[in-house]
Amino acid sequence: MANDTLEKESNRTPEKDSNRKLLVVGLIIVLLSINGILIYMQQQKTQENEEQKEIIKVKSTELENQIKVYETLKADFERQSAELKSMGLTNDSLESRIAAINSDLAQLRAFRNSSFTVADQKRFQLRAQNLEMALQKKDEEVAKLQTDNEELFTEVKGLKTTQNKLSDSIVSLATNNTALSEKVALASKLEAQNLAVSILNDRGKEKTDDEEEYKAKRVDKIKLTFKLGKNEVAAKENKEILMRLIEPDGSALYNLATGSGTFEYEGKEQFYTAKRDIVFDNTNQQVTFIYSKGAPFKTGKHTVELYTEGYLIGTTSFTLK
Repeated sequence: MANDTLEKESNRTPEKDSNRKLLVVGLIIVLLSINGILIYMQQQKTQENEEQKEIIKVKSTELENQIKVYETLKADFERQSAELKSMGLTNDSLESRIAAINSDLAQLRAFRNSSFTVADQKRFQLRAQNLEMALQKKDEEVAKLQTDNEELFTEVKGLKTTQNKLSDSIVSLATNNTALSEKVALASKLEAQNLAVSILNDRGKEKTDDEEEYKAKRVDKIKLTFKLGKNEVAAKENKEILMRLIEPDGSALYNLATGSGTFEYEGKEQFYTAKRDIVFDNTNQQVTFIYSKGAPFKTGKHTVELYTEGYLIGTTSFTLK
């Protein structure tokens, strides 16, 4: 056996040992190469994983940015809607656009739980650009409307000021006209002149109260005559003259059957005894009243008052014994 070992060792040659070494070295080199390749591949995979994570992170940021863009657009369109409503205006297309933005926002938020592709990103970016252009155009329209509204408000305010001034002028003119009318009315007031009272008995005989004493029981009628003074201001037209015959106790004779009635004087209702309708002709014309009481007259002082157009135009008195 020892001999066999010696024989084997004797069979080794330097050439065989060299080949064996080369084989071992080659094997080592191959193993090292494979190991290097494996390490490189692992590094590449790790790098790819990191890059993929970065891509996903970038997409998530882009999605959130896009959501913010749409939220800003929604707020701006709602601002426009509020501005129009403050001017009393509405815009259906604006409300429709806000509804569309709400729909887009709902879709974008849904992408948080799913993939947000480049195509999706481009699609929503394009829609956002169109919305921004529409927003800018609508802002210009709203600004013009606000300017026009302010100008209109200024004009209306100016018109109101003018109207108030005009109203004040009208009130002032009306006041002046009223005052002037009152002055004209006062100036046109008629005046009963030369009033005279006479007494008629039952036989028609006439006596004046300044003649001999006349007893009341013999009086059948009272006759009053007077002249209307000239007045250039008074209109030449029909005039209604009222006579009040006031008895000694202070009450006015009043009988509907003989044409008596009521009228207003200085805010109070008064009774008149008789009335005459005449046409004033500014000729100092004479007017006559003949009144029959239909019953005995009372003794004492009687007063006669004449009225027309709300004015007391004459008064006189007579006494019966």
